[in-house]
Amino acid sequence: MRKIGVLGGTFDPVHNGHLIIAEEARLRLGLSQVIFVPAGEPWLKTHRNIAPGEQRLEMIKLAIAANHHFSVSTVDLERVGPSYTVHTLPALRRELGEEADFYFILGVDALAGLPSWKEPEGVVEACKLVAARRPGSGALDLESLERSIPGISSSIMLLDNPLMDISSTAIRERVARGIPITDLVPEAVARYIREKGLYSY
Repeated sequence: MRKIGVLGGTFDPVHNGHLIIAEEARLRLGLSQVIFVPAGEPWLKTHRNIAPGEQRLEMIKLAIAANHHFSVSTVDLERVGPSYTVHTLPALRRELGEEADFYFILGVDALAGLPSWKEPEGVVEACKLVAARRPGSGALDLESLERSIPGISSSIMLLDNPLMDISSTAIRERVARGIPITDLVPEAVARYIREKGLYSY
């Protein structure tokens, strides 16, 4: 059984925090690869404009080029309508085969909100949940999650990762204000953002 990490998100833009968490999960859990899955239409972020999917995809490709354990999937970008994890995981399984054992990597704060996701029970059945700590996210209330989604506790793995206070929101704000984003994103991604004029609104 191949152990595959799955890191979903808007990646608007992808940043060093994403890369560090993906590598920590790969090393600590012995994953054969980590697949970055950019959302097509992220249902939680309909309140703001998002960079086009092809540009977010290109930034991921630039960011992961140096790590042969990382890859990217376009399953959500190719799907019409909102991106839901409960649909993403079966689509990846069709691509990778039944021998793939999925480890879905997400922040502790995102895991706390899992009961509000579409068909969360289906997500839990399809993968192990790898929860990464984020600055200010606080402790995970496993009892509350268990009440909402019985049996989820046995599917959760807490990742003892270094805390990285980097967010895509802060990066977009810095670009808009003309503040450098050096050390927050790979240089190739920073160059792409400059060349395409992204986030300069």
